[in-house]
Amino acid sequence: MQQREKFSSRLGFIFLSAGCAIGLGNVWRFPYITGKYGGGAFVLIYLFFLIILGLPIMVMEFSVGRASQKSIGRSFHVLEPKGSKWHIHGYFGLAGNILLMMFYTTVGGWMLAYFFKMAAGEFQGLTPDAISHKYSALTSNTPEMILWMLVIVILGFVVCSFGLQRGVERITKWMMASLFLIMLVLAVRAFTLPNAAKGLSFYLLPDFNKIKETGVANVIFAAMGQAFFTLSIGIGSLAIFGSYIGKEHRLTGEALNVAVLDTSVALIAGLIIFPSCFAFGVNPGEGPGLIFVTLPNVFNSMPGGRLWGSLFFLFMSFAALSTVIAVFQNIMSCFMDLWNWSLRKAALVNAVLIIVLSFPCILGMTVWKDVSILGFDIQGFEDFLVSNNLLPLGSLVYLLFCVTRYGWGWDNFIKEADSGTGIRFPRKLRFYFTFVLPVIVLFIFIHGYYSLLK
Repeated sequence: MQQREKFSSRLGFIFLSAGCAIGLGNVWRFPYITGKYGGGAFVLIYLFFLIILGLPIMVMEFSVGRASQKSIGRSFHVLEPKGSKWHIHGYFGLAGNILLMMFYTTVGGWMLAYFFKMAAGEFQGLTPDAISHKYSALTSNTPEMILWMLVIVILGFVVCSFGLQRGVERITKWMMASLFLIMLVLAVRAFTLPNAAKGLSFYLLPDFNKIKETGVANVIFAAMGQAFFTLSIGIGSLAIFGSYIGKEHRLTGEALNVAVLDTSVALIAGLIIFPSCFAFGVNPGEGPGLIFVTLPNVFNSMPGGRLWGSLFFLFMSFAALSTVIAVFQNIMSCFMDLWNWSLRKAALVNAVLIIVLSFPCILGMTVWKDVSILGFDIQGFEDFLVSNNLLPLGSLVYLLFCVTRYGWGWDNFIKEADSGTGIRFPRKLRFYFTFVLPVIVLFIFIHGYYSLLK
């Protein structure tokens, strides 16, 4: 049997795990919902739920991966009690990773397209209406979207085809370091804009009156949802990296490092976007158009805006690609674990598979734009399946698998999580993890459907 590859360094594990968690949700969705739900007060509530919801389940994912030394495709087979059926979730987890890439590669392609368009000066001198038309033109142009999707998919699988250390770890380290450097440069630039202080005040100073205006329940559920989904837990996207690390360090500390990096990117994105919005009179809660329509207008108004805009969309492209590479690695590992495929075969077959399966998302915006599934367009339906179903239910599976005697069990989980040096998992909170946290996760799942029906 082929020996399982390992990370060359602890930093590689932390960067790659963070790269999986860090995605477009950090740099678009977090600032957007922060703007929508009241700024600094929302950030505090979000951080609270990140600690009590996301972090424990991330430790459980890492533990299952490290103990089994397998991807989600085989990890439950290795650890489950004989005769149980926990391994069925492995196939749903694999499906979730593939579904995620069926639309994420298209959105990642938009980011890369905007980087090249901004660098080429295509937005210079355009009116706001003309910039809005640029976005509409991109999302209605089937060949152009296919081209950029192909670039993203091919880049991702080429990196993965070189293996864990020579490809995925090496490229992700460089990309994540560049991402943080670009973000810091953009944040410093944003601080120097006129009225930047008002944006920072809105973002960083808690104003609990704004929570009352929006509705306490709405703010709490938004914070819970963002804390839960930002880490991409539930479909084995993080468990795979646990399978590549040794037992030198306890997993609570490792999960905390990843969560800090993930949250840092989200927080720094806010430090870029809010001062920019307040400097140019833009509503920071505008939604998807904030990235593709509003911010290009902001960059047009800045001295040197072509440079700053290019850096911003390069940073967005790195955020998208870090997730794509990490998820591709998980998909390939599943195929290798389940069917004993070689690295190159898994890369080639899955590249073709993801390309073919990404077409419905693109066509759903153009020639199939009238297609509706449960009230969603194709991209929305794919996102709904992953975000509202597979992520919360998958997290519930990991949680119950680790805390109940019907699964792997609490004692086995604690033994694995606390192997090595570092922060211990909080054993005294066993009642919370066993009886309270599963109810919260189930409640998030049900609330997602309730919001949909409204």
